[in-house]
Amino acid sequence: MNIRSLAVKLTIAFLAVGVIGVLLASLIISVSTQRAFDQFLFGRTRPATEAALRAYYEEHGGWGDLNQAFESGPNGNGRGQGQGPPLATVADANGVVVFGGGGPGRIGTRVSADVLRDSVPINVDGKVVGYLLFDYFGDRRQPNAPERIFLRDLNRSILWASAGAAVVALILGALLASTLTKPIRLLTAATKRISQGELGVQVPVHTKDELGELTASFNSMSADLEEASRLRRQMTADIAHDLRTPLSVILGYTEALSDGKLQATPEIADTLHRESKHLNHLVDDLRTLSLADAGELPLHRSLLSPATLLQRAETSYAMQAERQEITLSVNAAASLPMINVDSQRMAQVLGNLVSNALRHTPGGGAVSLSAQAGAGTVELRVQDTGSGIEPEVLPHVFDRFYRGDRARSQDGESGLGLSIAKSIVEAHDGTIQIASEPGKGTVFTIQLPAVPNP
Repeated sequence: MNIRSLAVKLTIAFLAVGVIGVLLASLIISVSTQRAFDQFLFGRTRPATEAALRAYYEEHGGWGDLNQAFESGPNGNGRGQGQGPPLATVADANGVVVFGGGGPGRIGTRVSADVLRDSVPINVDGKVVGYLLFDYFGDRRQPNAPERIFLRDLNRSILWASAGAAVVALILGALLASTLTKPIRLLTAATKRISQGELGVQVPVHTKDELGELTASFNSMSADLEEASRLRRQMTADIAHDLRTPLSVILGYTEALSDGKLQATPEIADTLHRESKHLNHLVDDLRTLSLADAGELPLHRSLLSPATLLQRAETSYAMQAERQEITLSVNAAASLPMINVDSQRMAQVLGNLVSNALRHTPGGGAVSLSAQAGAGTVELRVQDTGSGIEPEVLPHVFDRFYRGDRARSQDGESGLGLSIAKSIVEAHDGTIQIASEPGKGTVFTIQLPAVPNP
């Protein structure tokens, strides 16, 4: 048996609590029963005892030979004519013990006034000549006294009951400890499997208590780890793919130029420049994401009007919208609360959203930029009348390198635009959401904390 085992410790703890509880209960029951039994015997014999003591005092005029009279009777049973007080102590009028002495005091000693107030006065001719006090010991001092036999049997029964309760406590403690530690053992085994690289391990949930919640939380964490590992592998493959494409073009042209198979032309130079810019853009996007993930994305905040921010985005893409015959408009009141943002970072976010909207909106469509005040926030919206996004794609639009998303064309893009936009908005303590319906368009909503007007 491993004493360090939690199950063993719990079993010992349950056993100790059970045994201690039973022993305390047994002690209290034993003492209470003995006292109640003695009081019962005292109350039952009290009238006869009072009468015998009163008759003795009247006959002898005092208590001089009381002890001898009661201790040795004609039957030799220590009852003194069968009328002796088996559970009594007798004190004279001054409170000095003259008989018994097993309880409140010894023969010849004076009992306290408090004890006398709780005693039974013995009256002869209207005068108190003595006191009858309850003796907690009485005839139990005799080996074969019925009282002693009764209490001995009672204590033996209590002892057997305590032993049985201890056995039951041990069994129940072991069962409960096993029930409590089984989920922990399963969780321990699962964590070891995860540490060995087996992600996604699930542990059965059998209860709805704290251990059940812990197991459910572990299962969620394990699933998240597996998904994160899958996304990391996918992102690594996507990064390698996106890096390989421009590098292959650049490498192919440079090798051909180096071998003299091609002559340098403005078109080749333009292609090399375009692929280099794409490669540099991808590296910058990855760096931005890595800084955002580490919480180290630098932000140079300043107070800015939402209308000004949207108008700058509209100005940047006005020519492109005109070429595509798309209406680009801004609707934002100048009285809106200010926002404390990094203007360049937020311009990057809006630029990504507007360029996506223009890319997927056909000629004759519209892209609108708007702002409105919320409860302590300012909402920025980029809405288009484009092709929209399928419902099954919507949950993944902010995933990195997600290939099934029509909102992110890979033509000259890194596939990280919306991921970067989400990271930048969250770095500003804001949120970004998307709503879309195929054939009717898409709406991106950004919520940013508003700066209260002075």
